[in-house]
Amino acid sequence: MTHMSDEPYDKRTTPFKDGVTDQAHEGLIRARSYVAGEVLSCYDATAPILSSPEHGAEQWDQLLMGERFKVIERKHDFFWGQALRDGYVGYVPVSAFRRDWYLPTHYVATLRTYVFAAPNLKASILTALSLNALVSVTRYENGFAYINEMGWVFANHLSDFERFAEDFVAVAESYINAPYQWGGRESIGLDCSGLLQQSLYAAGYGCPRDSDMQAKLGVALTVGPDLGDLRRGDLVFWKGHVAIMVDDHHIIHANAHHMKVAIEPLREAIARIDAAGSGQPTGFRRL
Repeated sequence: MTHMSDEPYDKRTTPFKDGVTDQAHEGLIRARSYVAGEVLSCYDATAPILSSPEHGAEQWDQLLMGERFKVIERKHDFFWGQALRDGYVGYVPVSAFRRDWYLPTHYVATLRTYVFAAPNLKASILTALSLNALVSVTRYENGFAYINEMGWVFANHLSDFERFAEDFVAVAESYINAPYQWGGRESIGLDCSGLLQQSLYAAGYGCPRDSDMQAKLGVALTVGPDLGDLRRGDLVFWKGHVAIMVDDHHIIHANAHHMKVAIEPLREAIARIDAAGSGQPTGFRRL
């Protein structure tokens, strides 16, 4: 049973503003207006999801090519609405979108791949796509796939939705040295929760966007002061931060200390983060 609520909700994943919300929340959230919205597809390699409708606003999240966005409202050169893949709400430049005319048939299964103007490795490069971007393949030629009526991608860099990476930690390791980017989810740069999310996506799992949401994944672990019993793939959480165990002693994480994705001993990370005033780990989880 559900009922209409006046209780606080998570603004990050609930499109409600100035009394307006998505039609899907009718009967659940009290609002002045319920809007059906329009679903558009991100046509840029990446597009920022911003905190306000202005260039230079804080980036909360990103869209990758092919990801859907439900538009609730337009303000100047920005759409306000909700990303349909990870649920995040915010403003995205209007120029990033096209009508939702194609159905994705494949996703980018390598860290980064080029889109060429012709099915030839010597052809000019139109753009670069990140891991987990969604594309529609319409034909093949010379080992390349024609995508989105746009250009050609090396076919072996794509995968259908029946095949995924076997080890999400290995996916995370492929991002080593990628610069830290607040709100980022792209191969060029991303943040701690973006690293976990994209790694799990590539392995065929869903994953929410922020670390406090991710702290509900899997099952809780009881870990003593000796940090024993941790293993590859376990997650370590601090307030506002997440890391992935690569073995029983080391973590990989996108972090502001190194300003990149880095591997380091867990004990050293705990000591450094605590000394910086962010405290001890808040939890350990196993997927």
